[in-house]
Order: sequence, then structure tokens, then C-alpha cells
Amino acid sequence: MKKLSEEIKSGELKQIYILYGEEAYLRNQYKDKIKKAMLGEGDVMNFHYFEGKDVKVGEVVDLAETMPFLAERRVIMLENSGLFSHGGEEMAEYLAAPSQTTYFVFVEPTVDKRSKLYKAATAKGRAIEFKAQDETTLKRWILGFLKKENKNITERDLNLFLDKTGSDMENIRGELEKLLCYCMERDVITAQDIEAVCTKQVSSQIFDMINAVAERRQKAAMDLYYDLLTLKEPPMRILFLITRQFNLLLQVKELKNKGYDANTIGEKVGLAGFIARKYVAQAAKFKEADLRRALTDCVEAEEAVKTGRMNDVMSVELLIVKYSAAS
Repeated sequence: MKKLSEEIKSGELKQIYILYGEEAYLRNQYKDKIKKAMLGEGDVMNFHYFEGKDVKVGEVVDLAETMPFLAERRVIMLENSGLFSHGGEEMAEYLAAPSQTTYFVFVEPTVDKRSKLYKAATAKGRAIEFKAQDETTLKRWILGFLKKENKNITERDLNLFLDKTGSDMENIRGELEKLLCYCMERDVITAQDIEAVCTKQVSSQIFDMINAVAERRQKAAMDLYYDLLTLKEPPMRILFLITRQFNLLLQVKELKNKGYDANTIGEKVGLAGFIARKYVAQAAKFKEADLRRALTDCVEAEEAVKTGRMNDVMSVELLIVKYSAAS
């Protein structure tokens, strides 16, 4: 990102950029910065935006071969096209020798680095990955955001805030804006403010529910499940998230047994370091065999619902009851 920022600031831009990675907030920030650096303010004649997997590459190529109108360059942005996973061969062929006056910006959540398109694009440009940010970076960003608004927060309450929001920067930004509106007349944000207005992510509630299961606190686990149902979360989505949680815990436990630290585990399974530490602690409460059995039971519960052998609400209830029962 540092190199990209320098290129944007200096105006020495590459002809092709690939912006990818799980942190959507940063992807969006930098795609706007690149667009502005390439075109300047107000140039709509030389900008073309394509979104989604139904993009027609032939149409893109025709535009790319058109000279820019009273400007140095034409800019084509493709977002969520999926071309770096499949179907990008035609685009790859074109990028081997593109028009020198046309610049490309690809914005994707994931890319296949083995694809012809990725190799063709990076041969003439740059790929920048936007990973989930670590705890230190997120805290620095939040504190900087609050400082601009003349607001303060304690370290303890900042940790509470991150527990609520998770590491997604778009979600953090939205929750910060809610807090600022709520605390408009005060210069210190408190735990009471956070509890009053910040929405806990469903993934965090699932984490708490699995924690209650691991600690054999059956009533707490069931209460959290019913809370999710009250919030109109579909039982099958809850089952999917429970399955995902058990799968992550199994991966974390296996990596921990191999001697990896929390930060390395986070990188390998796609979790921010401070979240990975919580997963390491939670995984320690389970035996590896129990996690494998839980995953099998999750798959069987889904099959039972899909084949009509069991009600969706009850299938999740039975799963929670089984693994939170006192041993």
C-alpha cells in the first residue's frame, strides 16, 4: 500500500492495477484514489465502469481501443468480475499488448495468481492485496478517526468496541459514525455508549454461543440462539455459521498443535491477529476429536432439514444441547 500511495501522490502510475483482498473498505478507498489520480476531477467522458460477472470482454476491448477524448488517458474499471478465477483468457490476450492510452483497474475480493489474466496484468502493472488489518493498525485508525472529531476513548473501552464490531473496517466506520451521533455533546466515548448503540456482529454472537457450549453453559448457549432467532436470523444461516466456527476452531487447534503462534495462525486461516488469539483460547476448550465429530453432526443436521426429516429450528437446538450438555 505504501508503494501505491507513493505512485498516486507522484502521478507515476502503472497502466494496470489489481486491487484485491478481504478488506473491502481499503479496496474501495484506493480504487477511488486511483481513479482520481488517473483522471482528475470531473472527467466522465474517459471513465468506464463494469461490475459483476456478466461483463462482455469484447465490449471492454472495443472501449480500450478508443482514443481518450481531450485527455491523456482512458480508464476502465472492472469490479467483482470473477475474471481472475475463470473466463479471463480473452482479457489476458488483450493485456499482452493493450492500447498505451488506456489504463485498467481491477477490483476483486479474491484472485487466482496462477491465472493467465493475473500473470498478464501484473506483467504490465501491479497487484495490491488488502488484508484484514491487525489490532494495532485498527486501533490507530480508530483513534485517528476519533481525534478528528475531538473525541477520546479509554483502551478498555476501545477493546470493547472492537469486540462488538470485529475487524471489518467498513463495519467499524459505520459503528463509529453511530457513536459520534450518540455522543455529540460529549468528548469521551464510554462503555455505556458502546453498549447502547453498537450492534454486535452475528459472527461475534456465534463465537459467544460456541464459547458457552465449550464451557457447558447450556442455558446461556440456548439464550444466545434464541436471541439470534429473535433478530430474524434464519436457523440454516445460524447452522452455517456454527459449522464455520467449528471448522475454524479445528484448523486453529491443528495449527496450534504444530507450534504456530496466534499471529501466524491468523494469517493462515484468514483472521486478524487479535481475533485469532480468541480462537486459540476457544479451541483449547475442545478436544480435536470433539471438533471433528461436531462438524460431522453439523453436516448431518443440514441434511436432516433438507430431506424434511427435521425442523430447522429444532435441528440447531439439538446440536447446541448435545455439545453443551454437562459431561
